Amino acid sequence: MSLEIFTLWERPDLRSLIFGSDLDLVWPEFMRHDPVAHLYFAPAMLDWYRDYAFVGVADGKVVARAFSVPFAFNIDGRAELPDGGWDEVIRWAHDDWMMERIPDALSALEISLLPEARGGGNSMAFLEAMKGRAKARGFKEMFAPVRPNRKHLHPSMPMREYVDRMDADGLPADPWLRTHVRAGAKIVKVAPHSMTIVGNIADWSRWTGMSFDQSGEVPIAGALVPLMVSLEHDYAVYVEPNVWVRYAL
Repeated sequence: MSLEIFTLWERPDLRSLIFGSDLDLVWPEFMRHDPVAHLYFAPAMLDWYRDYAFVGVADGKVVARAFSVPFAFNIDGRAELPDGGWDEVIRWAHDDWMMERIPDALSALEISLLPEARGGGNSMAFLEAMKGRAKARGFKEMFAPVRPNRKHLHPSMPMREYVDRMDADGLPADPWLRTHVRAGAKIVKVAPHSMTIVGNIADWSRWTGMSFDQSGEVPIAGALVPLMVSLEHDYAVYVEPNVWVRYAL
């Protein structure tokens, strides 16, 4: 399947469709409850980022979406990529917008494809679209807090250990990390608390369809690490690690 890729600036009429149920269901329900996401995806904020949000269309149907965010790097307090990963780069970008700083780098945030759009180089096409947008803005670097797509099969394995797993060809064993490396990215570091999602026990039961009857680490479907549950205090917290990669443009 070959995609046509547009920005939301070019095709604002497709905006509601990229948040349709089919594409939302690509992600586990709990992933849609990170409060930091509102700094990017709230309607008024997404207006600001329309030129960095992409939609993939095939045969007249929206089958993919991708989001990226511009930010200022190598300024005071930002000499290194943040351990806070996805959450923190969105905070940085929001702060830049509020302070009217000029961005000089881009971070990918998400690439999501419906099953029928996977394969055939479509993920790579979105990466190239993001790199093209960054170059058009004069940026010299693009980054991504990557969510390795098979880490959920090894929730108890430390992310650093997972990243170090290589195939016989010397490329990362994880398919999504391997795609980035093949596209020219360099793995920089682990972002140990890239996304933090907190809710009470009822919230997590609703998000996961599970009943929680003990405190401690609890594996949940789709999670890269176990959920930390405290029945005594009626909350659970999910702290997801990601992997920062860098593209030189």
